[in-house]
Amino acid sequence: MKRTLWITLAAILAFAAILIARMPASWLLPSGPQAPFSCVSIEGSLWSGACEGLILQHLPLGDVTWELAPARLLLGRLAAHVTLNRDAARASADVEAGLSGKLTVRGVLADLPLDPKLLPGVPPQLHGDLHADLALLELKGPLITQLKGTLEARNLEERSGKVTPLGSYLVSFPGGEGEPVGQLRDTGGPLSVAGTLRLTQAGGFDVQALVAPRADAPPELASNLKFLGSPDAAGRRQFSMSGSF
Repeated sequence: MKRTLWITLAAILAFAAILIARMPASWLLPSGPQAPFSCVSIEGSLWSGACEGLILQHLPLGDVTWELAPARLLLGRLAAHVTLNRDAARASADVEAGLSGKLTVRGVLADLPLDPKLLPGVPPQLHGDLHADLALLELKGPLITQLKGTLEARNLEERSGKVTPLGSYLVSFPGGEGEPVGQLRDTGGPLSVAGTLRLTQAGGFDVQALVAPRADAPPELASNLKFLGSPDAAGRRQFSMSGSF
């Protein structure tokens, strides 16, 4: 009887796994005006599918594909490899959500333009590209609790009338507990910059840096630095900025 019971139970579980694996993704993903997100079209199954024309909170993000990791379900975790494509924007990562509400993202590779349509809050006159290479990103609700990897802003330009080059900048986060603090530096351009970027537990950011113009800095850019106060012996001025997400 025990052997028969186990065989029957195994058969039921196998049937359920096959049924879920083959279930169309469109049956399970929310739809309608009250849904948190919507897709122009949904293809594939729950385990391997695609959402074309994803719109999240009225923000068009592009086309998303996913490949779930079924074995993680046995540990009470939902995990998937996710990719995003929209015009010049590309991103991929391994995403995992647990019962505790923590979201863990590993292996983030992303390249996207600084576009207000993709990144709300970016000033429309600021142009350039963003590159992300993150080994680990952990979120608890909207707060970033761990961050390890690099974020790079490349070829920044200010285009309010005349085009002013601003350079390229890199922030390196070492990871670890506590508020994420990254080392900020320039990677070339008209400004020499060195400092830190701290992500606060209140859901904000704080930048502390020393800034100095290089010899080839545009005169108007070098002149604007005078508003930061008097320079130190090395010609650097203190720059501070904070805000919330």
